[in-house]
Amino acid sequence: MKYKAVHQPMDKRFIVPLEDDHKAVVSYEMQGDILKLVHSEVPEELRGKGYGSVMMEAVLKAIEQEGYKIVPVCSYVKHYISKHDEWQHLAA
Repeated sequence: MKYKAVHQPMDKRFIVPLEDDHKAVVSYEMQGDILKLVHSEVPEELRGKGYGSVMMEAVLKAIEQEGYKIVPVCSYVKHYISKHDEWQHLAA
């Protein structure tokens, strides 16, 4: 299954629909064209099943397509970016 992030700018977040109506969320604060990624969450029932990576891949693709740069604030986002060089170009 291909997962896609849905940008909800009014709520300052990206939602990634997952299985069984669950959703992963990455919230941000905006400064110009920079998104400070401040929180990420995968539903408790789905933790430990790889959905954190699914969430980040979908969200980072959406951010890249929309032309933003990022500042990882959330510890999981920081960890993910540090392990995936292919997303380093998004760093502000």
